[in-house]
Amino acid sequence: MPLTKPIISIENVVASATVEQKLDLNEITKKFPDTEWNPDRFPGLVFRIKNPKTATLIFRTGKMVCTGAKSEELARSAVKLVVQKLRKGGIKVKKDAVVVIQNIVASINLGGKIHLEQAARTLPRSMYEPEQFPGLIHRMLDPKTVILLFSSGKLVCTGAKKEADVYRSVNNIHTLLEEKKLMIYDQ
Repeated sequence: MPLTKPIISIENVVASATVEQKLDLNEITKKFPDTEWNPDRFPGLVFRIKNPKTATLIFRTGKMVCTGAKSEELARSAVKLVVQKLRKGGIKVKKDAVVVIQNIVASINLGGKIHLEQAARTLPRSMYEPEQFPGLIHRMLDPKTVILLFSSGKLVCTGAKKEADVYRSVNNIHTLLEEKKLMIYDQ
């Protein structure tokens, strides 16, 4: 039986947002010299904030993509803060941003090693090609996530839209590994 509970750490939350209006990126770069914008290379302007430490891409269309937040809540507040800063800086933003969580990436430590070869033969919807990539790729259907499993007992969970889905995915895979006796614990 497991000696420890999995240690789960949310590493990145990606959120999309829109203010449903066109934005003048030239005006934003003039008023916010710390932003990064190179329209010849990429159409999005990068607006970084320190707390929460995130980067928000802002497009002319009024669409935004926020990355780097460590929770759903922080992603939402980062986008709100960017819109507040734009308004304070004299950029007319009529509506508050509508935020949608697109992806949550988490790292997990199960506290024991995993028999990857056996797991590859046992777990459905799994792919393991150690010459290509050292981890087993497992596609979970409910919740819909992708979990990378490594022999060290470390996992990466991606594709979740809610933090609760990360915890459910980890619990599901951990239970499955236990039931199929694919975990090895040092005494």
